[in-house]
Amino acid sequence: MLPNVGWSELLIVLVIVLVLFGAKRLPELAKSMGSSLHAFKKGIKDGFEPNEKDAKETKKEAKLS
Repeated sequence: MLPNVGWSELLIVLVIVLVLFGAKRLPELAKSMGSSLHAFKKGIKDGFEPNEKDAKETKKEAKLS
């Protein structure tokens, strides 16, 4: 279960992050998190799509059985 998070809680978290990382590093941090999320989604997508090499190996194994 997730707790109800209101605007006041989000504002407090934002202030804490601002104090910890500073205003100059926040854009850098957001860009890093965004690129990491993009790479993660790409890895998940590539992991579930069979590539040609795997498909050929699977067909060879099926013929041998």
